Amino acid sequence: MALPAQDERTVPAVVLTGLDRGPLDEGLAGLHRLTEQYGYVVVVCSEATPEPVVRRLHTLRALLESDRIALFRPALPPLGVAVLARQLRQLASCELSPGVLASAGRLLTHYIHAGAVLGSVARLDRVPVGLKAHARSWVPGSQFAVLAHPEPQVVRVGPEATLKGPEFGTWMLVAKGQSHSDWVAGLGTRWGVHGVREAPLPAESPVWWGTGRLVEFCGYLADLSVLYQLVTSVRQTRCHWCGLDVIGDRCVFCGATSQVSASPRALEPRTPA
Repeated sequence: MALPAQDERTVPAVVLTGLDRGPLDEGLAGLHRLTEQYGYVVVVCSEATPEPVVRRLHTLRALLESDRIALFRPALPPLGVAVLARQLRQLASCELSPGVLASAGRLLTHYIHAGAVLGSVARLDRVPVGLKAHARSWVPGSQFAVLAHPEPQVVRVGPEATLKGPEFGTWMLVAKGQSHSDWVAGLGTRWGVHGVREAPLPAESPVWWGTGRLVEFCGYLADLSVLYQLVTSVRQTRCHWCGLDVIGDRCVFCGATSQVSASPRALEPRTPA
């Protein structure tokens, strides 16, 4: 899902649809056209993206024999993936090299707090769930608040329930499925977010969370200057295989590894108003 632009500088997204349903040569021509137009392409998709689509992406990249196409599947719920993709679109307006921009995704993942309020955790297999929570899933009206990233946590929704939030100022994005919960608004208050915005529920969310009865939420950094400062403050190295400047221990384009890792930079704790 491509979120609306955060500001006037945010680069538009190109949504690749129907890759597994259309002819192979059509997908090949489209991806080749994008690569020739922009020079480099970073494809961001969810871990819940259907496997036929992922296989088609790898096939297209292999047929093009191109190290200018990066496939990135962050370990985030679908709404978090959409937020991360928009952050990369924001950074694409800055003077960052393709390798640094592509590898910035792994760094920025550390600063995303993603979760959901679920009507049931019986089919949730991406976050550890205790036996008691599984049993309570069968009680009518039960709801569970789940933080999938950065630290997995599951609590039963109640007046005193909360989830560990970011220690820096964020915005919150909320996407409602076949459910409703006022608890998320209260969580935003407890997290001290700058504001709450709404978005449609990503198509992969019911698959990722194991239920359509959910309200997905994501705490994230929205300020381009903060994102840019985070990325440029990390040491850059040159990939020994393809020659691109990168951050972290692996080039997202060619897959070559190095001994240097990109540790997340600590942000100043937010100050209560």
